[in-house]
Amino acid sequence: MAEEKKTEAVKAAPKAEKAAKAVKPAEAKAAEKPAAPKAEKAAPKAKAEKAEVKEEKYENRLVKKYRSEIVPALVKEFGYSSVMQAPRLEKIVINMGVGEAAINSKALEDSIDQLATISGQHPVTTKAKKSIANFKVRQGQGIGCKVTLRGLRMYEFFDKLVSISLPRVRDFRGVSKNAFDGHGNYTLGVKDQLIFPEINFDKVSKTRGMDIVIVTTAQSDKEAYSLLDKMGMPFRR
Repeated sequence: MAEEKKTEAVKAAPKAEKAAKAVKPAEAKAAEKPAAPKAEKAAPKAKAEKAEVKEEKYENRLVKKYRSEIVPALVKEFGYSSVMQAPRLEKIVINMGVGEAAINSKALEDSIDQLATISGQHPVTTKAKKSIANFKVRQGQGIGCKVTLRGLRMYEFFDKLVSISLPRVRDFRGVSKNAFDGHGNYTLGVKDQLIFPEINFDKVSKTRGMDIVIVTTAQSDKEAYSLLDKMGMPFRR
């Protein structure tokens, strides 16, 4: 009996070895098989969600000041029944005229690049509405560029304008109080684009001015003046 069992065990041994060999390749293939792609895609999605949260949390310092300090001050000064009646910035339009664009297309290209750098937004080309023979201007020809800023970019530009750029003007003594249009909007003329810190002096072939129109929701110039004054516009005293 013992010999028979021993014989059966010897016969079973090769079979077990074959079974083990058959299992090993399957296990190796399973190990080599790449991980499910779902886990890989989850990481970028999580990063995107975090970026969105950070973007939502970001708030310009001037916007914070407007909501926490300026609005309550305006409500108290003008007796508004609701904070929604307090005037606010609606948009800022920056217009740069390029007189020599008719004979020098490079001048217009440079102006567009500079205005894009200053504003952080790509400008649109302003075109002549009619032909002017004396200035060699044809109807529809590009004669300048402009950009309209709203929202966060508008507040960032205004903050930079009043706190950095205007103080860099030579012999600056403040801006005029008489540049309102009667409807709560203010126009400011800048003679030199070099007052903006983004412009590289070495890359400027010619200094060019621009008009900056600050459009507000104010119903009167008095309200608009109070709004801009509280937001840091350096009016001449």
